[in-house]
Amino acid sequence: MTALSTHEALIVVDVQNDFAHPDGSLFVQGAPLVMSFINEAIRNAEEDGAIVVRTQDWHPAVTPHFASSGGLWPDHCIGGTWGAEFHNDLIASGPVVRKGVDGEDGYSGFTIRNTDTGLESSTELESILRTAGVSAVSVVGLATDYCVAATVIDSAKLGFDTAVLADGISPVNLSAGDGSRAIAAMLEAGAVVR
Repeated sequence: MTALSTHEALIVVDVQNDFAHPDGSLFVQGAPLVMSFINEAIRNAEEDGAIVVRTQDWHPAVTPHFASSGGLWPDHCIGGTWGAEFHNDLIASGPVVRKGVDGEDGYSGFTIRNTDTGLESSTELESILRTAGVSAVSVVGLATDYCVAATVIDSAKLGFDTAVLADGISPVNLSAGDGSRAIAAMLEAGAVVR
């Protein structure tokens, strides 16, 4: 694994029970396979003095994001529930950026989108990174084809040198090949895959 400097950050995307635990409502099949790599990346970042930031879906019980209210996804990561908590095996490190708190679509760690108006607004993630003097980020987490891809693409658009660590991500693959298409989209946005 590549060493990080103090001008780099590791972003750990949504390693929460509903995605990472077999009992989760939106379990990502490959999550158990990437957990040890994610923790290794966190330990290495800490040892290198790099900042680690975790993102966390934190939805209200009723949101247009959920199929129960006309959206795409089963109810998941409802704030204050077991499903929204970080997986017990994940090393706790650094600040946490919550997304979807007011019912928005919160795929990217950097932006949320109002489901009624389509307008996007920023989370505090960019500010955390800029304040820490970060110019480059590496990304791990769940899931490749949604929150990881959205975070990586936004990171590259914002001018951060952006890498996704392939051994630390896993896709949902609602449709066959979604994970591969997400990798291609991240590369197209200017990120690198390591």
